[in-house]
Order: sequence, then C-alpha cells, then structure tokens
Amino acid sequence: MKGANYETIAQSASFRGLIQAKKRFIIPATVFFFVFYFALPVLTSYSKALNALAIGPVSWAWLFAFAQFIMTWDLCILYSKRAAQFDAIVEPFIPS
Repeated sequence: MKGANYETIAQSASFRGLIQAKKRFIIPATVFFFVFYFALPVLTSYSKALNALAIGPVSWAWLFAFAQFIMTWDLCILYSKRAAQFDAIVEPFIPS
C-alpha cells in the first residue's frame, strides 16, 4: 500500500475547496451555537424579558432552556449530514 503525498493533497484545488466548504458551515454554526447558548444566562441575568409566563405557569426562560436541548440535537444531526458530504469529497484522496 502506497502512502499519500500530503503536501500534494494540501495544495490541490479540490482539498482547498473542501476546507472552504467546511469553514462555510462550521463557523456560522459555531457562532449561532454560542449566541443561542449564552443568550439564556445573559437575558435572565440582565433583563426581565424571559420572566413572563408563556404557557400556564411555565415562563419563557424554561422554554428557552428546553429549546437549547433541541438546538443542540438539531445541530448535531445537521453536522452529521454535512459530514457525510465532506466524507464523499475526501474519498478520492484516501489511498487504497
């Protein structure tokens, strides 16, 4: 089995395209995650926006906190699907 020439791969246009595609997905997803995650403690600490009741005795803060679990699962599922696309792009570079 012959080893891969990593310098050639790293300089290829298709590999650079893969890196750009990953950055176009990962950077916005990470920014969204951190903004959504830190919005709850910031809003509950410095404002009363989430104190209002939403459904019966449940406040918006509790709904927001629950939504963070949903958001995390959704991002994981979305990344898994995108990772499969990235794997398909990488497949030609894997030595056989």
